[in-house]
Parts: sequence; structure tokens; C-alpha cells
Amino acid sequence: MSIPVPFSDISKPANDLLNKDFYHTTAAALEVKSKAPNGVNFNVKGRSAHDGPISGSVGILIRRKNFRIIHTKENLQLEGKYSDKASGLTLTQTWTTTNSLDTKVELEDNLTKGLKAEVLSKYLPAKQTYGGNLNLYYKQPNFNTRLFTDLFKGPIATFDATVGHEGFVVGAEGGYDVGKAAITRYALAAGYSQPTYAASITATNNLSIFSASYYHKVNTEVEAGAKAVWDSNAGSNVGLEVATKYKLDPSSFAKAKINDKGIAALAYNVRLSTGVTLGLGASLDTQNFQEPKHKVGASFTFEG
Repeated sequence: MSIPVPFSDISKPANDLLNKDFYHTTAAALEVKSKAPNGVNFNVKGRSAHDGPISGSVGILIRRKNFRIIHTKENLQLEGKYSDKASGLTLTQTWTTTNSLDTKVELEDNLTKGLKAEVLSKYLPAKQTYGGNLNLYYKQPNFNTRLFTDLFKGPIATFDATVGHEGFVVGAEGGYDVGKAAITRYALAAGYSQPTYAASITATNNLSIFSASYYHKVNTEVEAGAKAVWDSNAGSNVGLEVATKYKLDPSSFAKAKINDKGIAALAYNVRLSTGVTLGLGASLDTQNFQEPKHKVGASFTFEG
């Protein structure tokens, strides 16, 4: 008996096909990952939006057993980590140049098998402010549940659970504000999955937005999927989007999608050599070819 996926992943196969690896959303993106012989990891990212400034970050990760230094463009943080495998206890403390002391305590498979508890705290000495979260994860065959609690805001708790059996999965999600004694949100979902296909129905935003999605792995080269969305508060129109992915060869694939508004997107991903990947994408408004609404984008990733 397997553990069902969490509530947020019930529609994941179709959502990934429809949303991942389309490069037109940014004009250009660059990512360089490298690892030095002494174990130091470098990560450089740059992104140019169609509208707005260029953004970027530089990351350096130094690991020394239970201690590491992480540096990015925005931040420098010192992190210490202690793990006791026998008890399932992990303690992580981080201090950043924004003068924030963050602590995370994890306890897994200690009280009972399948239960993981996280306590996260944030302390800003300059402002004398605190933040804290309690998260619980419990997994068993045919059952998966999670609880996320913000202890200093509300407190506010978000809970979700799924029950599965032989490919079928049913789940629910809810939010509750303890201070206001009010339910803040609720949602339902159901799905069925097999190795080559998956289908799901969800009702989110307090059961006002309904969606149905389908994913099919036709063969080793071709994948197809579709998603229909109806917002009961917005009107009677149903939004529809379909997508497909074709594996051209072991090192490249192409993707395409189109929605009911006539917006089409194309993408091409190729591994140029070991550690070098190029992604190209375009978005076309097929109903307004004369309008300057089309977008193109490119992405380079270097790993070494």
C-alpha cells in the first residue's frame, strides 16, 4: 500500500505539463551552477523581465560537516546544523546579515512512525519581534495529512489531508483563524492516477473555482494534457487550456500549448553538452497577430 500524494499535488501531472519549461515568461534567464573540488558550491542567477529591471543573485555555499556559510546578493547567512539519527532530531540555527536569528527544530519518526514535527522560530533583535510556526506531517499507507500553523499571527492554521486507494485519491483543505474563530478557506479535490495517465477535479477558493484536469503519457515520446477552469463568481465561461510535450531525442524535447483565448506558447529544450542546457520559448496571440502582444524568451543553464 502506497502513501497518497499531498493535497497540493493531486493535479500535479497536468499542472507541470501546462506550466513548466515554457520560457516566454522572461526575456532572458541565465543560471550557472558549479562545484569546486573543496566542496564549495557557486550559484549565479540572472533574469531579464519583459517589463522592468534585470534581477540577479550570486550564491556561495560552503559546507563543513554541520556548519555552512551561504552568501547571496541579498544576504549572508551562517548556518549551524545538528542531527541525531537515532532520535530523529535535527536542529538548525541560522543568523543572517539582516540580523535575523532563525531556528528550526525537526523531529521525525520519534513519537510515532510516519510523524514529522517542525518548529520554526524567527527573532529580529533590532525590532524585538518574533515569529513562529508549527508544522506537522503525518504519512501512513493510504493516508497523508499536513498541518501548518502560524503561532504569532491569528494564530492561523492550514490543514489538508488525502486518502488514497488503488490509484484513487480524495482530499480536503481548510484554513482556520483562531483569533477570529472563523474558517478562512476550504477546498476539495479528487483524482485518479496510473503510471500513464491521471485525472483530477478540484474545487478551491471556498468551493467557488472548479477545475478538471487530465494528463496522458501516450508513449515514451509523447505526453498530452488539458485543464478546464470555471469561476462561479466571474460568469458562465469556462477557461480551457491544452498542452503537449514531444521528446525529440534523448537530449531534447518540444512543448506546445494553447488556451481558449487564442494564446499559444511554444518551447524547445536541448542539452547542448554535458551540463549545458538551452531553452527557447515564444508566446503568440493568434487572434491579434497585428498587435505587439507576442513574447519570446531564452534560458541558459550551466552546471559543472
